[in-house]
Amino acid sequence: MRHLFGQLLLSVGIGAVAMNAAAQAGMPTHADKPVTLVVSFPPGGAPDQIARLLAPQLQARWKTPIIVVNRAGASGNLGNDSVARAEPDGHTLLVTPNTFTMVPHVLPAGSQQHADVVKDYTPIALLSSASMLMLASPKLGAKTAGDVARMAKAQPDLGYATSGNGSPMHIVGELFNKVAGTKLAHVPYKGVAPAVNDLIGGHVPTTFMTYGPLAPYVGGKVNVLAVADNKRTSLAPSVPTLAELGYKDVEVSAWQGLFGPKGLSPEIVKLLNTHMNDILKMPDVVSKMHTFGALPAGGDPAHLGQVNANDYNRFSKLIKDLGIQAD
Repeated sequence: MRHLFGQLLLSVGIGAVAMNAAAQAGMPTHADKPVTLVVSFPPGGAPDQIARLLAPQLQARWKTPIIVVNRAGASGNLGNDSVARAEPDGHTLLVTPNTFTMVPHVLPAGSQQHADVVKDYTPIALLSSASMLMLASPKLGAKTAGDVARMAKAQPDLGYATSGNGSPMHIVGELFNKVAGTKLAHVPYKGVAPAVNDLIGGHVPTTFMTYGPLAPYVGGKVNVLAVADNKRTSLAPSVPTLAELGYKDVEVSAWQGLFGPKGLSPEIVKLLNTHMNDILKMPDVVSKMHTFGALPAGGDPAHLGQVNANDYNRFSKLIKDLGIQAD
């Protein structure tokens, strides 16, 4: 019996050492189980690019396979809800843009109920931020946001392209209309790519978009007129904000965040947050993010939680006031 008891103590001790080693290495609950980063949008967009940039860096730290899975559909709710329902063990995480905070308010009344974006997720880290810009086709002949406002008042059919009804681009466009007293016509596309194609082709005169998708065309096929954020962006430092030009409160930024299911342990959240903050400081990661038109963010989990809650409350009122709805 003494021998058996000694063996039991030995096995328990070995297991404790192994668990402690895994924790120190930043391993999630089950070391033999991969971690899934869920992206609620198709491949190729900003959330997907950010997830695929960060996944190998996290994998190197956790020594665990990190898999990026695109679960698009229902304006992002398909993927979002799958994470909310997942076991809170650190193996299913969500990389999402701040459309997360907008979609609940643009869905038509009577839509299917989805997870609560404030209460049903655990904030982990703010990954990146990106300013929305006002851009125009050179064919329009506009040099400033004021030019666009004057032209819009003289040409009622002047329009702005977006990735669809209820998108951040749509929201900032209608904000500009409200503040500038214009009626720029909303021209919704099914995604960013076709909106970009028609802008650079001169088929639609203006858009509101982050820098990344249009960076290759700036100065040639696209002119950047203004920044729709509370400060200038380091990606285009010479471009003034709309507030500087007299159009105050036309501010809609884009951010990407990392969330887990509700109930994720504080230990796992802390480990993930620490890893992400380290990764976001890596020169290669910073440089690559710039090509997406994004800036690395970071901060503690509470910062993302506050940003998420503030946006949710702000867009609840703003979207209602602007009368915006998704398709």
